[in-house]
Amino acid sequence: MIWLTWRQFRTQAFVAVAGLVVVGAYLVYLGLRIRHDYTAGIVNCLPSDCSTTRRTFSERYEGPVALAGALLIGVPGLIGIFWGAPLAARELETKTDRLVWNQSVTRVRWLAVKLAVLGAAAIAVTGAYSLLLTWSASRYDQFAGDRFAAMNFAARNVTPLGYAAFAFALGTVVGLLVRRTVASMAIVAGVFAVVQIVVPAVARDHLMPPVTTNVAFAADVMEHADGFGMNPTSAHLIGYTMPGTWPMQGVSQVYNADGTPYTAAQARECMKGEPAENMACTAEQNLHFSYTYQPGHRYWPFQWIETAAYTCLAALLTAFGLWWVRRRITLR
Repeated sequence: MIWLTWRQFRTQAFVAVAGLVVVGAYLVYLGLRIRHDYTAGIVNCLPSDCSTTRRTFSERYEGPVALAGALLIGVPGLIGIFWGAPLAARELETKTDRLVWNQSVTRVRWLAVKLAVLGAAAIAVTGAYSLLLTWSASRYDQFAGDRFAAMNFAARNVTPLGYAAFAFALGTVVGLLVRRTVASMAIVAGVFAVVQIVVPAVARDHLMPPVTTNVAFAADVMEHADGFGMNPTSAHLIGYTMPGTWPMQGVSQVYNADGTPYTAAQARECMKGEPAENMACTAEQNLHFSYTYQPGHRYWPFQWIETAAYTCLAALLTAFGLWWVRRRITLR
């Protein structure tokens, strides 16, 4: 059975290995470039040039790192579509299941061997890609301090392995139920895309209760925010992110030391023309704002929790598939 599975799977295996070699070579090249520029430009920059150097470094590598991450997020989906969905659906659609199941190999063993061999290959390919990307982008991630961002979180370390196991098991089960290869592939693509959107948008930030703290409005606060908004009765900070954390709010109202809202009239007192002077003046007003976030030290617990959740879903789908092929599929 293992030999037969390999014979059927070898073309996909060769394509996956060739793609991994090409992408891996690029990631090694990209990682070496990032490390060189990080050491030469960021670590050893002159104080007068650091702001420009940091901006240049960000602009140079933000796109390539994001593109590599998006590709990795898509790899489990492609595995589910092209490896999982046709696994049983093609056999059922072409009626070759009649030949296989009339031999000495039982249905459960037939499916179990295929799931074990191809599932291990799927996890291995995804794991190798994740390892390469995590290493390649590590210096950039350290610089950006945004490991909790949806695309960064899903394309680093161990969570892609859970996605791969889930996508492959999902594709196999859908193929067993639908019995049509193309239709199964389309359904898997849709379901996996919805899951990858819903989980980070709705579920991930609730895995652990967030922390709320008061942050002093220091002179460097605006370096980690997208903007500063005002209306007649209050002022608010837009898109503030404490380095290394995951913010749970997009807008933070600013308060005076006595807890009253900081107003636009007070803010205008510090508008003297130069941004640096304005921020220094604002910082001297002893302001603060409330910040709700997930601390940076929770990154690995979040990784393991999400990986375990997807792995459990994969195990449940696998168990259902084995039960279905034994009890509900009949020779036609």
